Amino acid sequence: MILTFAFGGPGDAPKGVLGTGIPLLGGESREILLGPVEPAGTVGSFALFRGPAGLAGYAPVNPGGDLEGATARLYADLLRAARGLNLYRIWNLVPRINGRRPDGLENYRAFCLGRSRAFEMGLGSGFTRRLPAASALGTAGVELKVVFLAGARPVRHFENPEQVPAYKYPAQHGPRSPSFSRATVVEREGRMDFFVSGTSAIAGHSTVWPNNTAGQLERTLKNLGLIAKECGLGESSGASRHFKVYLRNPADLPAVARRVEEALLRRGDRVSYLGADICRPELNVEIEATVSGAESI
Repeated sequence: MILTFAFGGPGDAPKGVLGTGIPLLGGESREILLGPVEPAGTVGSFALFRGPAGLAGYAPVNPGGDLEGATARLYADLLRAARGLNLYRIWNLVPRINGRRPDGLENYRAFCLGRSRAFEMGLGSGFTRRLPAASALGTAGVELKVVFLAGARPVRHFENPEQVPAYKYPAQHGPRSPSFSRATVVEREGRMDFFVSGTSAIAGHSTVWPNNTAGQLERTLKNLGLIAKECGLGESSGASRHFKVYLRNPADLPAVARRVEEALLRRGDRVSYLGADICRPELNVEIEATVSGAESI
């Protein structure tokens, strides 16, 4: 069985397909997550899938009125499931990510609070050294969905030299900083798998070009280039590259797709254009990348 993400409406997902419910605006409707795999039971809320390339877990939960607590419990399950392994990549879909709970705290910041506390409890005070690449996007649904990849292979985590590491953001961004690295590299059989986190128009720790999609896209493309260079990701001939481009406003698709095609894509690349809210209300675009079987430079 090949484990894949599916984009579009909820529908009935066939075996091995993880339905995201994220609206597909254009491009590829599926992305290979891991394969081949076999079901490997459950840990807490996570359904597990195991194969030669590693372990994957998928958990959809309804947080009700306690997103922070639900996130902390879900991440405690994740760390139990991945105990003894290295975390490669985490994807998060957060309901109403820019909404606010009754005390005024933004949902994304409540999610970050629960996630950070779970990492600290599970991994100790030095947990930031072990944080993998990750993305957190908003969904109109009610479920908090978390997907992870982990395995026994060596990993290295990288930061963009022109950005403050997310886990070191100042308090103005919330009571707990976001818990992820900008990219994670997994070594395998003489080649590398590169997982690049959701990347947007942030310099230092500040948003640039707020609410301006064209300006944000240019800064996002620059940040992708910077993190690729920092990781040692070269031209990577023969590698498989899949980009996911998230857009807050679907009307931006034609202009964004033209620029992405011109500046980022090459023959053989796959790209999915998806409709989703971004973690900061003033951000309109975010891009993540998975590069499999690449050569390092």
